[in-house]
Amino acid sequence: MQRETILVIGANGQIGTALLPELQVQFGVNQVIAADLRKPSSETGLFEVLDATKPDALTDIVRRYRVTQIYHLAAILSAKGESDPLWAWNLNMQTALNVLEVSRLHNIRKLFIPSSIAAFGEHAPKYETPQTAILDPATVYGISKVAAENWSLYYHKRYGLDVRSVRYPGVISHQSMPGGGTTDYAVAIFHEAVQGRSFECFLEKDTRLPMIYMDDALRATLELMDAPESQISVRTSYNLAGMSFTPAELTESIQAYFPNFVTQYKPDFRQAIAESWPKTIDDSVARQDWGWKAAFDLPRLTHEMITHLTAVYQPMVSTL
Repeated sequence: MQRETILVIGANGQIGTALLPELQVQFGVNQVIAADLRKPSSETGLFEVLDATKPDALTDIVRRYRVTQIYHLAAILSAKGESDPLWAWNLNMQTALNVLEVSRLHNIRKLFIPSSIAAFGEHAPKYETPQTAILDPATVYGISKVAAENWSLYYHKRYGLDVRSVRYPGVISHQSMPGGGTTDYAVAIFHEAVQGRSFECFLEKDTRLPMIYMDDALRATLELMDAPESQISVRTSYNLAGMSFTPAELTESIQAYFPNFVTQYKPDFRQAIAESWPKTIDDSVARQDWGWKAAFDLPRLTHEMITHLTAVYQPMVSTL
């Protein structure tokens, strides 16, 4: 049986940073190649500088390492993408198409191209948004994700490529700083709270959005990729749910640890983006097909984030 060699594109991003060590444990450090536009600040194992908009550069890495699986995580996120829509579209789509075509030509065994709740728009049901809801996104990021979903389905039907995907909710993690998404407030708020500062939120206090803790997001990704191909019924992207909460509810959860913590609300252009997205997600198809089930709720998420970030900031505070 062929030994798996894994390529992670966009390895320096929020999900890539956390996923990389999990893959190294599963497949071995020397069987996982991280790739991004710049080298990381610390040693992470095998690393290649890669501009995924250049198919020849991607092909070179795939050939040299005899890659068998690819996790394509590079993308311009929702809020950042709105600052330059054509740039975001070109980067998101060119990289996705390059990965699909290189995977086809070089017999990649499995390919992961994630989508997002940003694929939904104003005409999808806001509560318990179903797997097959209409996709009419309000951002260039969402538009590019819908296109990538459809291209993935096309490559599966036309060429038999084993492409798999989940629609990530807002991903909350302590491993990296926010990267330009509309749900990023739910990461930034913990950094401010742990440092004893108040927080200015760019969404209204009652804006409910679907979220997921990084540990659950990673487990969902790996469980999907490990599932037998016969169990995969969705080749666009699986709905994925963790929890849903508002900024006010998150603030209240943090106040259980820091009673004097305060959030001020100053909504900006990201409020309109958030209002176009679902409030809760129906992920019953993922649960039925490959046994998905979230483990983290809001209290457990809050405890984990505060515990990990306190360990990061406490030494800094004590030396001041």
